[in-house]
Amino acid sequence: MIQNPIPWPNGARCACAITFDMDADSLIHCARPEDSFDRVYPISMGRYGPTVAIPRILETYRWLGLKQSFFIPGWCMETYPETVEAILKGGHEIGHHGWIHEDPVTTKGEAQDIAFEKALETHKRLCGAVPAGYRAPVYNVTQQVIDLLVKHNFRYDSSLMADDIPYEMQTPGGALYEMPVHWGTDDWPPFAHYDEIGYLMPVRGPSAGLAGFWEEFEAQYEAGGFFMLIVHPFLTGRLARWRLVEKWLEKTLETRDVWFAPLRDIADHLDALKADGFTPRVETLPYYTDRQS
Repeated sequence: MIQNPIPWPNGARCACAITFDMDADSLIHCARPEDSFDRVYPISMGRYGPTVAIPRILETYRWLGLKQSFFIPGWCMETYPETVEAILKGGHEIGHHGWIHEDPVTTKGEAQDIAFEKALETHKRLCGAVPAGYRAPVYNVTQQVIDLLVKHNFRYDSSLMADDIPYEMQTPGGALYEMPVHWGTDDWPPFAHYDEIGYLMPVRGPSAGLAGFWEEFEAQYEAGGFFMLIVHPFLTGRLARWRLVEKWLEKTLETRDVWFAPLRDIADHLDALKADGFTPRVETLPYYTDRQS
């Protein structure tokens, strides 16, 4: 059961977003800045995302007629501008994802402001606008970043986990929506094997690794909820894994009453519902303002 369920457009049973964090090789440069330039293997693994996986993903979305959301660090946008252009040409959304995948928990104060603003300028120049949404690297959004989002009139964040469905966050400076994530629908745990940045996951086979996601979808569909995958192109964009995602998309579009939408469109829908009197659940931030002991 979901409390206060959101009525979806045209009576759809469930809203669905297959979102992408296109980190490319920013991860190794962020984790090992002293010698990352000479670590050819992890660079090549990251580059697979923008150069091989994204064209494959965009082609799937083109023939299925889907528009979805991509979150890209500013450094990656600068390094792979042709990928940014292809995503925008397909009508998809590009959200803010830091500058070079810096962790907001460890990048605080002025350093965080500089990184955030630097990426924002890249979005304005390459995309022609301030992005509607933000996803924190490693999901580690902080109150400082929330305040930056409100300051720059972002519509939503997609880093937190306080509900099964989108909700509203009220802060002293203003409000924005939260499009909640969860590790249970993130492809990092089943597929990431990346010793150089501190992850040695037992890599699952494509079917086994993806099976849990489809179980999460079935629960959301039954409850009339919101299903979102968080996908890294250099992981799930690989041939065998994406083939299974593609088959799931085809079957779902044929047999289920689902609204596939980029997260900015879901924010638009919530605005329209509020104008008609619907009230989403509200979380008030900051949760705490001092150390708890």
